[in-house]
This record gives sequence, C-alpha cells and structure tokens, in this order.
Amino acid sequence: MTVRSAVAMLLGFLVPGAGHFFLGHRGRAIGFFAIVVSMFAIGLLIDGNVYVLAESRRSVIRLLATYASMGSGALYWIAKATGPHGSIMSATFEYGRTFTLTAGLMNLLLVLDCYDLAIGRKTW
Repeated sequence: MTVRSAVAMLLGFLVPGAGHFFLGHRGRAIGFFAIVVSMFAIGLLIDGNVYVLAESRRSVIRLLATYASMGSGALYWIAKATGPHGSIMSATFEYGRTFTLTAGLMNLLLVLDCYDLAIGRKTW
C-alpha cells in the first residue's frame, strides 16, 4: 500500500467522495458524495436512526450493522453527536435505519474503489 492509496482511502472514508476527488476523479467524487449524503440524510429524515455500539452488545447482527453504519465516516459521527433521530414508533423507522446503514456500506465500497484507482488496478 502506497502513501497515496492510504491517503485516498482515509479521505474517502471520512468524507464520501473525497478520496476520488484527491485522485483526480472530480465528477465521480461529486456524484458519490451526493449519493451517499442523500441516502444518509433521507434515512434520518424519514425517522431513521444510526446503530450504536451500546445497543449492539447482545447481538452479532447489530454489531455488524453498527460497523456498517460507521462506514459513512463523518456523517455517522455528526448524526450521533446531534442526538437521537427518529422514533421507533414511526412507521418508517426501519426504512430510515436501512438507508443510513446502506449509505455506510456504499461508502465502504467506495473506499475500496479508491484503493483500486490509487494502485492502478482500475483506470477509469
């Protein structure tokens, strides 16, 4: 792993699309940022929430979901710091939670894409 690939991956993890921007793929970066942030924001707006470690101690599935939610990088920590979002009593709570979870998984895949671009395995 080169320094360039590590920096791209770290940037891509912290801010969706930042790794691609760093690597010179500006159009992709803007698109990926818009997709991940939109999914995460929609999840919170439809009464979703993010998974947290405190509620994950009893279930392996919840623990994996927490790590997947953390994959959205700074978005996760901002959402967690701004307090609880949504209500479990809402009809759309699980849909919203799924959106935030999917945004995290998407961002993790984009981090891997940054690595492939940085080492030259992928050229476009």
